[in-house]
Amino acid sequence: MKKFFSLTLAALMLMSLLAGCGGGTDTPPADEGTQQEGGEAQTGGKLVVYSALNEDNTIAIAQQFKEDTGIEIEYISLGGGDAVARVQAEMNNPQADFLVGGSVDLYGSLAEAGAFVEYDSPNNDDLDERFNDPNHLWQGWYMGVLSIIINEERFQEELASQGLAEPTTWDDLLDPAYKDVFVWANPTTAGGAYIATACQIFRLGEDAAWEYLKALDQNVHHYYQGAGDVISPVATGEFIASIAWAHDSFKTQQEGYPLKLIVPEQTAYEIGGAAIINGGPNTENAKIFMDWLLTKEAQELSVETSYRYPVRSDVAAPEGLPALDEVDLVDYDRDKATEMKESVLEKFEAEIMANRA
Repeated sequence: MKKFFSLTLAALMLMSLLAGCGGGTDTPPADEGTQQEGGEAQTGGKLVVYSALNEDNTIAIAQQFKEDTGIEIEYISLGGGDAVARVQAEMNNPQADFLVGGSVDLYGSLAEAGAFVEYDSPNNDDLDERFNDPNHLWQGWYMGVLSIIINEERFQEELASQGLAEPTTWDDLLDPAYKDVFVWANPTTAGGAYIATACQIFRLGEDAAWEYLKALDQNVHHYYQGAGDVISPVATGEFIASIAWAHDSFKTQQEGYPLKLIVPEQTAYEIGGAAIINGGPNTENAKIFMDWLLTKEAQELSVETSYRYPVRSDVAAPEGLPALDEVDLVDYDRDKATEMKESVLEKFEAEIMANRA
């Protein structure tokens, strides 16, 4: 459900009163009030955000950002694909200032269409180059890695008792023992599942990857629409195994479910994006927010509330997950993944989904 949230109604009422008196919603130019590394900018005003983050993560960010800057965030929670579609639909009359969350793979078409403002944050100078768009139209500010997840209780009772070891590689999921106890998200509707599909192409080569995907399909009980939809049925024991983002799975594990996650070799990853919407009503505040997301304090908050990996080298990985330098990442060609996406999804639909009984 799309949710519109205002953290401080009283502040909005005051802003409306000031506007009625001719006060407007003045915000300082970026070079005067933009949030720098120290986090001292205090400007006030508001910022309208389309967020593809988990809502509790969005709320924590909005609260801290207001405390640090005086700027109030109003947000609408959307899935990554829905958020991109909404920004595209509103290009002639933008209703929001900022898009946050979802893989930067989703941002490319909007960047090419002119939906984003070019902005090079001073806080990205020390980041790995993969997090910075060369054209400065989007900014990477977190990372997520794909994992295999299992329900430990059901695995031990039903599969380990048959002599099956816990899966540690992508190929382990092809074992016939997983037939009808394995679920996955549909790559044609879930960005994370597409990244997992592209992962197989990058690690195996195209022909071998399609053989793998068709073999894996033989074990899939059914496909869910969203990438995160698979976590709950595995956590509760409805099914035994799936593929999901490590940070989302770890968060569910911390709630007490018998959920185990394994990060296999040659896994794929997402770079979580942020971008300033071209023509939004509060562009200067959007620049302040972009800078703020890259501060050490904001990165630590993201790790604490979402268990995502930070992009700053001086912020530790989420406690309980392997350090990023311990994760074996596939050579994921993001440009190629974007270029081939349409044809890959068409083939997945025609050769896998259309042939399911």
